Amino acid sequence: MRKTLALMCAAVITLQALVSAINLAIPQLAAGDLHPTGSQLVWIVDTYVLVFAAVLIPAGALGDRLGRKGVLLAGLLLFSAANLVSALAPTVAVLQAGRGLAGAAAALAQPATLALLLNDTRPERRPHAIALWTTALGLGGMAGNLIAGVVLRYWGWAALFAVFVPAALLLAAGIAAWVPRVPRHDANVDPISTVLLTGGLFALLYGIIEGPERGWGSGPVITGFVTGASLVTLFTAYARKARRPLLDPRVFAVPTVRAGAIGVAVGFFALFGLFFVNAQFLQDVKGYSTLVTGFATLPLALGMGLVTRRAVPLTERLGARAMIGSGLTIIAAGLLLLSTTDAATPYPLYAVYLFVMAVGMGACAPALTGGILAGLPPAQAGLGSGINSASRELGAALGIALIGTVLNEHHALRSAADFTAGMVTGYRILAGILALATVGVVLMWSDRRLVGREMQGVAN
Repeated sequence: MRKTLALMCAAVITLQALVSAINLAIPQLAAGDLHPTGSQLVWIVDTYVLVFAAVLIPAGALGDRLGRKGVLLAGLLLFSAANLVSALAPTVAVLQAGRGLAGAAAALAQPATLALLLNDTRPERRPHAIALWTTALGLGGMAGNLIAGVVLRYWGWAALFAVFVPAALLLAAGIAAWVPRVPRHDANVDPISTVLLTGGLFALLYGIIEGPERGWGSGPVITGFVTGASLVTLFTAYARKARRPLLDPRVFAVPTVRAGAIGVAVGFFALFGLFFVNAQFLQDVKGYSTLVTGFATLPLALGMGLVTRRAVPLTERLGARAMIGSGLTIIAAGLLLLSTTDAATPYPLYAVYLFVMAVGMGACAPALTGGILAGLPPAQAGLGSGINSASRELGAALGIALIGTVLNEHHALRSAADFTAGMVTGYRILAGILALATVGVVLMWSDRRLVGREMQGVAN
């Protein structure tokens, strides 16, 4: 079980690290030999997340149907090849293609990690396994900053992609040798609902990502939202009548699934809003190098690591509703504290504020993920993991889009003072939205005493 736990968490950290690592490489990419335009640079960064998030739910169902270990191994091998393409890319188009391929590979791999982990864990230990897996999701973003800080300090942007090539191959070798296979399940991979849902999520995410750059009233952005909403509506109507759809939308009538998905989305909405701003603040306002910036995120990892060890027993004692409400509220408080910072803020105080954010995320994330998984049959654990991860990526994209829009409104590229003013406003808006969403999630949750038993009941 320990080998499986270590390998699954390492795989999640690796897949998530590529999301944040690219942000530190933006200056080198902009000044590099490929000479990307501003729009091309945005898509070098965002294509990975766009494809990753859009494909997660059908990829999770595919793993349930074809075999989770095989799909995970295929995803890791494809992830390695895609990053090799990116590292060797002679043109912007090839680099963007490599990023998209890596996103598809990550979507194949990530849902299977949680399903395999739960299968190899004793029922009484599953809540702890879920807690560690959710911590790995958060730690991946911080690991990406650390990896990028070191690699970019001594090498170039191509080396950053190259690092992920052997990492994925080593993970695949370890998983092939030590992780047991699990039985396949007759999961639903309906092609019509798959196309409708994937296309709808892709279009919605396109609108969200392009909004800050093009303007929320621009033609492409409005087209993305209208197309996405139309396809998701068609998916819902079709899935309600289909005999075996990819995902029955009525599952969101289960309070813990609905509240869990929203809670995961708003939690990472706040966290990735922070990630987007943090690297720029530390480099452009505080004057830190990429290496120091990477290490400056360590309080986030420390906070999540410490709290996760206590999250499960506290959830069993206090109830999921109390832990979720407290955790999300602490995240909002952390954002408000961060909104008081500027160039003169000493790093130790800034580190305390980061630690507060991490404590909140570590407190609520395990119960939220457990609620999503508890609402689905054990045979659909991969699909449940896909819903959890898709909620996370959608929330992250919204957080980045919102704070990016606020920064653009403050003309953040003109000066450090402009950037700081935009950052302060952005953090406060994020905190306000999170506070309102927290009230809804807590009211939605059905029974604070139920989740400990639900989490233990997830079996494969």
